[in-house]
Amino acid sequence: MEITIKTKERNEMINITSNVENLVLKSGVKEGICIVYCPHTTAGITINENSDPDVADDILMGLNKTVDSDWPFKHSEGNSDSHLKSSMIGCEKTIIIEKGRLKLGVWQGIMFCEFDGPRQRRVEVKVMEG
Repeated sequence: MEITIKTKERNEMINITSNVENLVLKSGVKEGICIVYCPHTTAGITINENSDPDVADDILMGLNKTVDSDWPFKHSEGNSDSHLKSSMIGCEKTIIIEKGRLKLGVWQGIMFCEFDGPRQRRVEVKVMEG
């Protein structure tokens, strides 16, 4: 199963929790796991607070202060900072499915992290019974 995302900015976090929840519901799996995977080298997937949008802004600010896009990178495409941020965040998360729903904490949401936008992106979702 796949989610398509059109990002608008170079650094952006997009809440995809409801998209993933809908795919879990469609699957009919009541007990199992859901893997959310990003097949891009300049983007990632994280789970964090989805209630206050300032949290996503703070995460992006922290990553931008940690990885300076002006460093003398060897990679000639001008997006090495995006590759580093993607490696730091990671490309996949596994979430438990219980009673047909994602077992996330009260404030948790699944976030797609764009570090080299704007772009057309996709996220792969695998739901397994077990």
